[in-house]
Amino acid sequence: MESRIAGKVVVITGASSGIGEQTAKHLAGAGARMALGARRKDRLAALGDAIRRSGGQSREFVTDVTRRGDVEALVHGAREAYGRVDVLINNAGIMPLSPFERLKVDDWDRMMDVNVKGVLYGIAAVLPMMKEQKSGHIINVSSVAGHKVRPGNAVYAATKHAVRVISEGLRMEVKPYGIRTTIISPGAVATELADSVTEPDLQERTRALYAMAIPADVIARAIAYVIAEPPEVDVNEILVRPTAQEF
Repeated sequence: MESRIAGKVVVITGASSGIGEQTAKHLAGAGARMALGARRKDRLAALGDAIRRSGGQSREFVTDVTRRGDVEALVHGAREAYGRVDVLINNAGIMPLSPFERLKVDDWDRMMDVNVKGVLYGIAAVLPMMKEQKSGHIINVSSVAGHKVRPGNAVYAATKHAVRVISEGLRMEVKPYGIRTTIISPGAVATELADSVTEPDLQERTRALYAMAIPADVIARAIAYVIAEPPEVDVNEILVRPTAQEF
């Protein structure tokens, strides 16, 4: 499996913690050449240093996915460093849950900007070069919330359902270019995502759910699996929950 990961150039957004961080370490350990984007410069630099100390290759780019120019700089920086881009992992996301009646419109805007527009900016940045290469793999991180809606999470669920819709439309359109697409939908995973919930009652509910959270390296292994499949195999969607999670 690792032989089909070694040498690939992989771009990850939201790379400074959680699923992004663990995926970067896992893929770098399998020989991938990493281009990592995140907002937190210090965390990003520490991750890159750790990868290089372990013998891997990494370039880091401070990236706010709500800024199209930042995402373009990340992707083009990866190509300048390594000559191509083989895989994009659109991982950055936030989850400030709230019921509609509380009118947290600023939170709704932020979720749309990060969770939906950030994904679109990533696709826009890599698609021309992947078309030119006649190969590539775009992996978009959705959520179990992209499959199910609960009271208090409707806007977040809408953004994650949008990721699935975007990914499926993309899958059908990029067939002529040999580009693969994958949706990764995690359930409760031990990351900082739950910390973005600011409403006290929903914090309590989220903490109860995340008490059963699985480690982020579980998702990293799922991502490695889809990347390592041969070019003629396109694994389009994986949903991974803790065994105990009902939702």
